[in-house]
Amino acid sequence: MTTYVYAITGAGHPLRLSGITGVGNPAAPLRTVRTKDLCAVVSDAPAELRAKRRDVAAHQDVQEALLADGSCLPMRFGLVGPDDEQVAAVLEEQHDTYTQRLGELAGCREYHLKVTRDEEDLLREILRDSAEARRLNDRTRQNSGAYDDKLALGELISQEVRARQDRARADILARLAPAAERIEDGEPTKRHFLTTSFLVARARSAVFSQAVHTEAERRGDHYTFRLYGPLPPYSFV
Repeated sequence: MTTYVYAITGAGHPLRLSGITGVGNPAAPLRTVRTKDLCAVVSDAPAELRAKRRDVAAHQDVQEALLADGSCLPMRFGLVGPDDEQVAAVLEEQHDTYTQRLGELAGCREYHLKVTRDEEDLLREILRDSAEARRLNDRTRQNSGAYDDKLALGELISQEVRARQDRARADILARLAPAAERIEDGEPTKRHFLTTSFLVARARSAVFSQAVHTEAERRGDHYTFRLYGPLPPYSFV
């Protein structure tokens, strides 16, 4: 049977997992695959593994229990190996990388921040600041058939939106960076111009949360900040 992998820890991790079960129906009992310095927490993988709420919650419960007692490398939901022997072989092969990463993540959790800005407010700002945008906007309003002007206005606004969002993202990250150990900046989406993961030491979690709150207050009501966490440090494994 294939092996489902939840997380990797150091060999000295206490592994207090009593009463916690793994994915599958019925729930699979947990076990460990060990090498000299590392340990993988695993179970049998169910024949049909899907991201059902119960299984996702079980996956998360294992990781939360491990993180409560020390550093671990949380695996994404659905990671399956051929068998325990192959998992052990990977632990040996990647020994130095996993050991280094466990040290980097010790005492840290992940927070994920998404930021949006009201589109109408951004458009008003562009029209206020750009004489060319105002000129093109006036021409298109006066002449509904001015195709070239409409195209030019659309391109100009698109460029201005990207430039202003890039500046805002860089400024927000610069203000939050001192409270985090590391940052993993994701690609902007159509809705969120900032979607970023922060690795934060537990001792500084309140400092980081306050920094996010302060920045949201400074930006005002036209910006929406969504902070998720603390989470297992998936983005930094």
